[in-house]
Amino acid sequence: MEQQEFEVIVIGGSYSGLSAAMSLGRGIRKTLVIDSGLPCNRQTPHSHNFITQDGFSPSQIVKTARDQVSEYPTVNFMEDIVLQVTGENNNFTVLTATGLRLNAKKVLFTTGVKDLLPDLQGLSSCWGISVIHCPYCHGYEYKGRPTGILSNDNTTLHLSKLILNWTTDLTVFTNGKVLFNAEEEQQIKAQNVAIVEKKIASLTHKEGHLQEILFADGTLQKVEAIYTRPPFIQHCPIPETMGCQIDDKGLIVVDYFRKTNVSGIFAAGDCTEIMRSVSSAVAAGSFAGASINNELIFS
Repeated sequence: MEQQEFEVIVIGGSYSGLSAAMSLGRGIRKTLVIDSGLPCNRQTPHSHNFITQDGFSPSQIVKTARDQVSEYPTVNFMEDIVLQVTGENNNFTVLTATGLRLNAKKVLFTTGVKDLLPDLQGLSSCWGISVIHCPYCHGYEYKGRPTGILSNDNTTLHLSKLILNWTTDLTVFTNGKVLFNAEEEQQIKAQNVAIVEKKIASLTHKEGHLQEILFADGTLQKVEAIYTRPPFIQHCPIPETMGCQIDDKGLIVVDYFRKTNVSGIFAAGDCTEIMRSVSSAVAAGSFAGASINNELIFS
């Protein structure tokens, strides 16, 4: 790429990043989108709860979005990994893994988060397929099916009440002795939700579709879906190293305009909000792109 100077560099080229790039393209801004090509939902077969795109695969949605954004001549794309961002507002330098040094007036992080999945055999192969975190994204497809909740903290009661909306064939698996308090345990059981404290050996599945839980004592239990909400970290550590504020949930703090506390640095999508969905990421990215364009005009 000959061009090294950009008005905006977007780091992360999935839903939020592409949506921001469209706003910036329509604002006639020289924009570069840098993406690693490894989205976190790459093994999820279908995306839901996004009008006009319900049931399409994540890769289909991204391809369509990228094709449309590519129609704007001021937007460029690069597959690379960003290693460092230095500088200050209106004069940032972005260093990539391939050795490029790029300059931008504004930088937008749409880099998402990385889930720290439990170390259970078979779980990672099912993640995003039948081991899921959001009933609005995937719950309808498992309504009425034998379902588990893999959880053992003070969020377990809330999650059990929530998932009962989609299925009454529900079991909580704590993978060890119950850690939440006795009152919460009693309330869960009062909903006719069983609590199984046995240690889990592995999850048996076929191409990511759950079949059974194998316990350490050799017993089995049929399940077709498991909800779990694992801890996560920022997928990209750069915002924090630049001084961007991170809240107690591990998310980048932004204001209404998607500005961080570091002047000229913006963030949008899953790296900033607890509600992780395609539709919310697209909305956040679109608004971030417009906000950046507005700042370039009026600052």
